[in-house]
Amino acid sequence: MIYQLYYWPTIQGRGEFVRLALEAASADYLDVARESRPGMGVAAIMPLLADKNLKQPPFAPPFLRSGNLLIGQTANILQYLGPRHALAPKSEAGRLWAHQLQLTIADFVDEVHDTHHPIASSLYYHEQLPEAKRRTQHFLAERIPKYLGYFENVIRGNGKSGYSIGRSLTYVDLSLFQIVAGLRYAFAKTAQRSAKKYPHLIELHNRVANRPTVAAYLASPRRIPFNEYGVFRHYPELEA
Repeated sequence: MIYQLYYWPTIQGRGEFVRLALEAASADYLDVARESRPGMGVAAIMPLLADKNLKQPPFAPPFLRSGNLLIGQTANILQYLGPRHALAPKSEAGRLWAHQLQLTIADFVDEVHDTHHPIASSLYYHEQLPEAKRRTQHFLAERIPKYLGYFENVIRGNGKSGYSIGRSLTYVDLSLFQIVAGLRYAFAKTAQRSAKKYPHLIELHNRVANRPTVAAYLASPRRIPFNEYGVFRHYPELEA
């Protein structure tokens, strides 16, 4: 079976957490909006969002088609993929813990987005720049330590495995990799200054980056570069 991932073709965004899981598992999938064949491309996304006859419609990308299933929300998609590709714990308690961590990551991603769009996504960045500067100041000083400190403790508390859960890679580890990579792009100065505070998290990032399937993906054209249209954006004036 070939999965179909529906997400915007020019950004990493929230879809990147799903891409990382699919790539790490060497799963067969189509990044639909990035395909040029008939029936694909961005045009394939919009009808599914507008179709009022769908009984279980997705609210927004990313969403994943798997056979007859159409699954929305990043954490929900990962909860589905994880057990099917050895990227989740086998026990119910372990899977719930993984989902809990992924939902916490989703909360953090929302806060990252708020640094450059604290008022409304429909407004341009420059239209809310004063508020963005104030929001980012709070985010860098208080929210990054709060979240990264929590994830650091989770990894350390899991023992010598170096992973967030159990003794092997899970989709949570892949998402934590993306968090570190994104912060290094968006807030390079802060990320560099604070790296020593989170040695287990940084080591996990490096370990994931060097995993053969992930390393191959990162070096390929399939990995969209960070840019100023996604969640993690580099605006030097916000970190001044």
